[in-house]
Amino acid sequence: MNRTQPLVLGIESSCDETGVGIVRGTTLLTNTVSSSMDEHVRFGGVIPEIASRAHLDAFVPTLEQALSDAGVALDDVDAIAVTSGPGLAGALMVGVCAAKALAVATGKPLYAINHLVAHVGVGLLDGAGGGRHNGTAPQLPENLGALLVSGGHTEILRINSITDDVQLLGSTIDDAAGEAYDKVARILGLGYPGGPAIDKVARTGNPKSIRFPRGLSQPKYMGTAEEPGRHRYDWSFSGLKTAVARCVEQFEARGEEVPVADIAAAFQDAVVDVISSKAVLACREHGIKDVLLGGGVAANSRLRELTGQRCASAGIRLHVPPLDLCTDNGAMVAALGAQLVMAGVEPSGIRFAPDSSMPVTSVSLPA
Repeated sequence: MNRTQPLVLGIESSCDETGVGIVRGTTLLTNTVSSSMDEHVRFGGVIPEIASRAHLDAFVPTLEQALSDAGVALDDVDAIAVTSGPGLAGALMVGVCAAKALAVATGKPLYAINHLVAHVGVGLLDGAGGGRHNGTAPQLPENLGALLVSGGHTEILRINSITDDVQLLGSTIDDAAGEAYDKVARILGLGYPGGPAIDKVARTGNPKSIRFPRGLSQPKYMGTAEEPGRHRYDWSFSGLKTAVARCVEQFEARGEEVPVADIAAAFQDAVVDVISSKAVLACREHGIKDVLLGGGVAANSRLRELTGQRCASAGIRLHVPPLDLCTDNGAMVAALGAQLVMAGVEPSGIRFAPDSSMPVTSVSLPA
């Protein structure tokens, strides 16, 4: 197996995107994605059974398209990497079973990859925005952090080593930011997915018109740098969602028109304010000088804007990969898989099981 410039095929199926990516070392050859988003719209959220069936239908065509776009054959691949968690159990199983079948059929080594760490690994691809080149292959900066904001996860990480040492600094204790967007969009009648809908409407609203709560930002949760509170770097969006619902109810009870744009803007301001402030605080107090923003909510214009401003003020460099590499995709899985191969990490084999609650500190599953 080529361990200097390995050709790695990555498979992603943790939610509603069927992704197949192929990289050679740190060079992206293809990132092919088939989404079942349209099938979930009428339900206002991802339905696990529908997502799983969509993965079954989409996998072979997506794989064939990826191999064709990359101009490689399956026999040319040095290793296969697959998301083994976290994610929807049924959806993960489809991708893992497909990867195991390919590994058995081709005799290629198989790596079981952590979906969240893969969001960071994508920064190592040429031109993805996270790596430093210095005339050679891109490398992740020292003192690197990662802010992952998606429908299922909101986390701040410290990356000591992309292949074997990832530290969780803070996370949401209830709804993820993306979930909160979807639920509030439903309350406001804006449809699904909620993130893009709220982001668009909020541009015409006044974010200062209503003051919504910033969860876990009170002194009893924050503590101090010397004596950190239990939730100093954590988030909570459940109370914010409830506050929006109560606000809408009050307007309706008075017979007044609900100011959808103002509520959307105020809600979004509350979300991005607390996410960016706590993330920058965690980075400052842990000596993190570079932070990578990833996950589907990284597409949110206000989150990118405010996080960029606060990072700049704190002397922290913010790295944002291209939007198609921020959302779930197979390229990020292949990118992390290539790093494991180049680091000499042993493959996982085929006896592992998908883990829907796989901790972020587990980069890959051992044999």
